[in-house]
Amino acid sequence: MNPTSRRTILRANAIYLMAPSTAGLLMDVLGTFFHRGPETLVVANASYSSAGFFEAHGLALIIFIWLLRSETSRTWHFTGATVHTPLGTSNLVFWDIFPAADFLGGGYLTTSLHWLFEVFQSSVGIGSAVPQRWKGASA
Repeated sequence: MNPTSRRTILRANAIYLMAPSTAGLLMDVLGTFFHRGPETLVVANASYSSAGFFEAHGLALIIFIWLLRSETSRTWHFTGATVHTPLGTSNLVFWDIFPAADFLGGGYLTTSLHWLFEVFQSSVGIGSAVPQRWKGASA
């Protein structure tokens, strides 16, 4: 795969992380502090339960910046893949949060995109040429 295609995948991954993390942070603030939006159904009686939401969405926003500015190296493709593993897994393990917040469509969309980017980024990372310095020293 050429560098332009690899860069496009990294940028698409970054933009995907930015969009739901920004929307998520907005929902976190609205639900936790103003009792508005779908998250209110989950955090209304225990606002401290939104800490994990803030952390996940905030870290995704930080990783968006890193991926947006990253080089097209194997390391960054594996970073792009690895970030989606805990996010997608959390969505699956704690799936009940989506129907509880009446946000099932968002759950389907974000979870499927997490796993899609996991596969894309892993495939690109595996398929990228190994740098010469990693091929072993000649004696």
